[in-house]
Amino acid sequence: MAETSEPKTVIVTGAASGIGLACVEALLAAGHNVCGVDLQAVPTAKLEQHAARFVAVHADVSSAPDCAKAVAEALGKFGVVTSLIHMAAVHSTLSWRELRAEHFNRILAVNVTGAFLIAQAAAARMARGGAIVLTSSNAISVGGVGGHGRGGPAYVSSKAAIIGLARALARSLAPLGIRVNAVSPGSIDTAMTAHYDDDARRRVAERTLVGRIGRADEIAAVAQFLISDAASYMTGEIVQVNGGGSFD
Repeated sequence: MAETSEPKTVIVTGAASGIGLACVEALLAAGHNVCGVDLQAVPTAKLEQHAARFVAVHADVSSAPDCAKAVAEALGKFGVVTSLIHMAAVHSTLSWRELRAEHFNRILAVNVTGAFLIAQAAAARMARGGAIVLTSSNAISVGGVGGHGRGGPAYVSSKAAIIGLARALARSLAPLGIRVNAVSPGSIDTAMTAHYDDDARRRVAERTLVGRIGRADEIAAVAQFLISDAASYMTGEIVQVNGGGSFD
């Protein structure tokens, strides 16, 4: 994937673990500046060799003030924000019978409202040529019912909403020269799928053309491409990264 020599300054949410942490590590390895945002502690010890190009921010993306704080800290450290990769989300495995309004609304508050709030805060301080990557999920195609670590109706609904949000923001921010795309991962080997039993993992692998569950770094690579200048003619797109899992 081609990159320009000019380093970017990227806010990455969900930076404490999983795909978000994989994004942080890949971006730092490529020479970019990174602001890692999470409610959990980001493992800064393993990133200390990149201390000059990394800052960690404790923030809740469902809070507008926290989102503004994260952007302000990135600006304070690096002087500019060029990109946002938004991976932060909460999972829900409750079935339709188990779901209650309070839980459903909390999932939407973090996964949907949070995606809007961090994108809004970042876009307000981005120059032309900026790029935003949101995160949907292949669960919306599968139609997850919940249980045993699998996403249920609340999670699936929240990730379906990201498609509409990404496309609305792509049109809204186009006059500002900011591109907005989304990545839609299949089942990835992270904490979110840690509760899959052997049978569940086998069935996930069988649904893909490549015959295996995905890795966090494989999603990070696509997100990194989408903020790069090599993707300058892409906006409003939802990129499926699921090992061919759509072909079932």
